[in-house]
Amino acid sequence: MPPRNYLQDLFSAPFPTVLAGDPFCLFGTSLGYLMLGLANSLPLIFLAVLIDGLTGANLTTAYAYIADVTTSENSARGLGMVGAAFGLGLMAGPALGGLLSKYGLYVPAFTASAIALGNVIFGFFVLPESLSLERRALKPVSQMFNWWNQFAGLFRQLNIQKFLVALFLLNLAFAGLQSNFPLYSNYRFHWTPTQTSYFYLYVGVCAVIVQGFLFGKLQPRFGERNLALFGLICMALGLLGMALAREAWMLYPAVTVVALGTGMSIPSLTALVSFRVSESGQGRLMGGTQTLLSLTSIIGPSLAGVTFQWIAFSAPYFMGSLFSICALIIAYFALRRNSP
Repeated sequence: MPPRNYLQDLFSAPFPTVLAGDPFCLFGTSLGYLMLGLANSLPLIFLAVLIDGLTGANLTTAYAYIADVTTSENSARGLGMVGAAFGLGLMAGPALGGLLSKYGLYVPAFTASAIALGNVIFGFFVLPESLSLERRALKPVSQMFNWWNQFAGLFRQLNIQKFLVALFLLNLAFAGLQSNFPLYSNYRFHWTPTQTSYFYLYVGVCAVIVQGFLFGKLQPRFGERNLALFGLICMALGLLGMALAREAWMLYPAVTVVALGTGMSIPSLTALVSFRVSESGQGRLMGGTQTLLSLTSIIGPSLAGVTFQWIAFSAPYFMGSLFSICALIIAYFALRRNSP
């Protein structure tokens, strides 16, 4: 393979495609963590977080890349592997950060910056471009920054509307679980932060097993449609089990069902949406989808906090179960009326 000519790519390829294909997002992450390690004031910490947030489309780009390079038969499996890798990072990251913090609070930030920079180098010199020039869509630079039109454009596509709503409701339920659980476990079972960290570690292990191994075994046999519906049922039952748990040990089997639900439903629904979008629109689709899911990280914790405070300590989990049931109903009728 001849060496890659980056200047030629830069001036011949559509600008948004270059940004999606090359690891500029990871470079921003590396720079953000570097500034965080060097920060000696609150404004610098905010600036570091701002830089990382502005360039934080790493997962979006990864999903778009997988959608580009996989066939419709194994797209969901590829997306599941990305989810497993993300879960593995959630396990290893906090543990590594805790160990490195013994040598200074800045050391974890510098280490994260170095890891992200290593990924930048790998992306530039090893990872091939996912789209050939003839498959790329030429878009003006101004359109790239008009995120609202791109986001609204997704919902104008009738064949994916219901799937996007189902994804939104599913992640809304999961976002509430993530943010509220330390309060819930401390209030109901008097768990310490150490006990809660062990619980999160267990959740990470479940995510890796489900998305990295089990999903790949089940997808060829049952398909994305059945796994999406099965996952949503598991999500509803698992959250209901967490709400009804009377003993602390009951949380573990309940969250196992939740992990099974998210591990089956999220990659399946994402794949079902990607099947209905053209090859040139995969990056835009994944970007819009991640924007939609980012809203859940704002709305979900807020709803969970309000219901925890003003209704009942188990209310966020009952509400999450209800969201999952609504997502199940919407996905069921969407799958009955649409076929990829």
